[in-house]
Amino acid sequence: MRIMIVTDAWHPQTNGVVATLAHTAAWLERFGHEVRMITPGDFLSVACPTYPEIRLSVLPYRATARKIRSFRPQALHIATEGPLGLAARRYCVRHGLHFTTSYHTRFPQYLRARLPIPPALSYRALRWFHGAAVRCMVSTPSVREELKARGFVNLAAWQRGVDTELFKPHDKRFLALPRPVAAYVGRVAVEKNVEAFLAMPWPGSKIVIGDGPARAALQAQFREAHFVGFRFGEDLAKHLAAADVMVFPSRTDTFGLVNLESMACGVPVAAYPVSGPIDVIEDGVTGALDDDLARAALRALTLDPRACLERAQRSGWDVCSREFESNLVDCGAPAATAASVAGSVGRS
Repeated sequence: MRIMIVTDAWHPQTNGVVATLAHTAAWLERFGHEVRMITPGDFLSVACPTYPEIRLSVLPYRATARKIRSFRPQALHIATEGPLGLAARRYCVRHGLHFTTSYHTRFPQYLRARLPIPPALSYRALRWFHGAAVRCMVSTPSVREELKARGFVNLAAWQRGVDTELFKPHDKRFLALPRPVAAYVGRVAVEKNVEAFLAMPWPGSKIVIGDGPARAALQAQFREAHFVGFRFGEDLAKHLAAADVMVFPSRTDTFGLVNLESMACGVPVAAYPVSGPIDVIEDGVTGALDDDLARAALRALTLDPRACLERAQRSGWDVCSREFESNLVDCGAPAATAASVAGSVGRS
């Protein structure tokens, strides 16, 4: 099957959306599909305000339309709500092509953290965007219920995965820091709530693995923390595995891929009891959930790393990619049958 994926989030960005799409595309090809990506690298682009590493494609509709016509996809997935996602959506609606979308990011909360935009207005725009799709894929049951309460009606499950060949236990001595070591992994930006992690009382060391627009200010404010920037591949896995607990302070993420990566390294997770973490972390087993982040982190230290490893082993990317595959719809199928293409996908 010819599968086209349209995304505004792609390399060299470093985030869970890019990782999810890259792994999924690779596994789809292993399954025998032909996959074509439309990404900002194909277009003239400008830096996103406050996020210079995010590139916004400039006037992409005509080129996007040409790419869709040239590839003639049998299934088309729109992963993001940016300029490319909007261009692909416009083309599909105009030409009567069925497509799927996915909801990765709580943009209403992200925007509200920066601008006085009411979340209700943002959710209205998101309902419009995703409402034209046959299916909108979401990562967890709590996010699905949250969107249903906001009026979304075409939701489908698409769980996230982890590369257990890369993320696995390593020598704790990789980090020569006073113990216990609490780590944060991800973008250093206002919506990630990194300040809550840095401000919490902690008896050992704190390490921030990642970068972003808030790094300079936070590094100047919290001088005792160790900021090591983005790390990749085995280097990232070794940094993460050397921690004693991974702290996930975000209240806005829909999943938090690093939670599974941490568990695969045998490192329990501390987080707030909010949508996303409550679906990934088993409180008292693979991590600790608490409105007091420091209390959660201290409790997570007492947990058995083997339970974390067992949880991660159940979430391979092959399983998650099969779920994505089963959600795809035939671009040209009659409306009555568009939502049931799983059989033809499996036979392709």
